[in-house]
Amino acid sequence: MRRWLLFFGLAAAVAVATVALRRTVLAPKPIEVEVAAVAAGRVEQTVTNSRGGTVKAHRRARLSPDAGGRVVDLPYREGASVAAGALLLAIDDGVLKARLALARAETAAARARQQQACVESDRAAKEVARNRKLAERKVISADLLEGLEAKAAAAIAACAAAAAEVERARAQVGVVESSLAQTRLTAPFAGTIARRSVEVGEWATPSPPAVVVEPVIDLIDTAPRYVAAPMDEVDAAKLAVGQEVKVTLDPYPEATFPGHLTRVAPFVLDVEQQNRTVEIEVALDDAELARRLLPGTSADVEVVLGVHDDVLRVPTAALMEGGRVLVVGGDGRLAAREVAVGLRNWDFVEITSGLVAGEEVVTSLDRPEVKAGARARVAGR
Repeated sequence: MRRWLLFFGLAAAVAVATVALRRTVLAPKPIEVEVAAVAAGRVEQTVTNSRGGTVKAHRRARLSPDAGGRVVDLPYREGASVAAGALLLAIDDGVLKARLALARAETAAARARQQQACVESDRAAKEVARNRKLAERKVISADLLEGLEAKAAAAIAACAAAAAEVERARAQVGVVESSLAQTRLTAPFAGTIARRSVEVGEWATPSPPAVVVEPVIDLIDTAPRYVAAPMDEVDAAKLAVGQEVKVTLDPYPEATFPGHLTRVAPFVLDVEQQNRTVEIEVALDDAELARRLLPGTSADVEVVLGVHDDVLRVPTAALMEGGRVLVVGGDGRLAAREVAVGLRNWDFVEITSGLVAGEEVVTSLDRPEVKAGARARVAGR
């Protein structure tokens, strides 16, 4: 009996020692975790663009002259600001000016011929009137009168033909003047010259529709730029003009700029091998900054759909699937807690129940060992 008692006593001691060793010397080290306090603040519900947005100008014209020829004048360099109607490019017009002088001279000659023909027409009409009186008194024959009347009618027709020649000559002057106007390229609106592809002395050609010809001047208006971005079609019903928007721009990676939604496209863009999207346009609240932005700059937009102020919130990184968070229990182990959530965005989640202000939730959930039941310690403590 004593042997059995001694054996059971030794076994119990070994078991107790084993448990003690596992909990002390042989116990795994606690996992270091990052935590964040549950606190009151602002939570916004937002949607973001499905693909990168782009800074655009309200008006951008890629211009070419209407007529080809050798460039003789380029008053402005790239980057220059120009007023509406300013001369941007001039083509050699020497031949056309000579044609215009010839057309004007022909017009003057036609006008002189008209004057001569109409004078002869008036004289023939007066002669008919005199001879008609003589014919009434039987002084001249009826055949002679008929001949004079035919001559007068021909003179009237010649006068009308001469007038038509004058109009034709004037029209020819208009044609040459129109051709001359095509040798001058002017600014359709006030803007900045973004690019120039020719120099004085080089040949410039028109850029007709459906023909790939590089434009000679790229003109961008000076109005504040806007951001165009595609949004997923599932968010289309949530978007409305006037909504608050946050814009991030690649040249300013650390800053966020406020703006507002100015346009929602009235159709869904269906492009093969791409998600269906709705195009939106955003105006920055800072008009001076928007004026300085370069068209083509990459941008991202975040449309604010709803806002709750002074509500309990936790970082979005602390929320796990199934509406749960991890908290560090009094025994140093991680415990899962179910919570109810409200609005959320990339940064914060509104907590409507399950947590109280001052509690701490684990935010470093990117490691598989961070799970409920694991021993943990808060980093820095």
